[in-house]
Amino acid sequence: MLRKPRTALIGAGRMGAALLRGWGAVHSFEPAGSVLVVDPNLSEKVEDLVKQNSARSSATTDKDMLAKLETLVLAIKPQKFEEIAQTLAPILPKKVLIISVIAGVSLQRIEHYFGPGPHVRAMPNTAAEVGKSISVICANKHVSTAHTQRVFELLEAVGQVEQLDDERLMDVVTAVSGSGLAYFFLLVEVLAAAGQAEGLPKDLAQKLAKETLVGSGALMDQLDQSPADLRSGVTSPGGTTAAALDVMMGNGAFAEMMRNAVSAATRRGGQLRNVS
Repeated sequence: MLRKPRTALIGAGRMGAALLRGWGAVHSFEPAGSVLVVDPNLSEKVEDLVKQNSARSSATTDKDMLAKLETLVLAIKPQKFEEIAQTLAPILPKKVLIISVIAGVSLQRIEHYFGPGPHVRAMPNTAAEVGKSISVICANKHVSTAHTQRVFELLEAVGQVEQLDDERLMDVVTAVSGSGLAYFFLLVEVLAAAGQAEGLPKDLAQKLAKETLVGSGALMDQLDQSPADLRSGVTSPGGTTAAALDVMMGNGAFAEMMRNAVSAATRRGGQLRNVS
């Protein structure tokens, strides 16, 4: 007979499924039955993952099912937070560690619906799907060292984890790393389009742009050099790279564009956070 779950994941969409895969890879489902996945629309792949790891899944939950719960992970869409929080709050045991990976939901809002307790905001990104996320967490005053260790354990299953004390900076984190993947995807998209415009076949232009980004990331990951030093290392004075960088950096347009983009994303995060 499966034990009552100690960890519950609410929502098994893209991020929830990525967390589940990470936990499965590092055996965080043990002992059998310790993880509960709650989602009314589980995909077949997630159902298979749950079964393979002797977890349990349910479309809904109740007080008896959560009686021994220690950790609740919220991985739902922001617009679903209020409805699900109102459903869960009356049936949760006291002092459950709540980890929210919901963009824009503040610690204050979590406490408003769930009451005082150990609450953590976390911002991973979708590179969690391949174990390469960079997550940042921010905890309230009720979170102990043991709680923090548990949060790191769960999130390190999908990548690296950093911690902030100032929750206001979580909007910037969202703008830089939460949304940042899209910036790099856009760079590959427009770089490939530029190569195609100069005569390269479409497929080759896309492959060159993609693999160049992958290779750049590997260099940054493996070499103990700053991005500026790496850039200088591939920029010969008067060469082709210098000619391209002169266009992008000569009048500061590229840096200004990125500052404006991150600023816009940060402001939007603040707007979402302040929605009651």
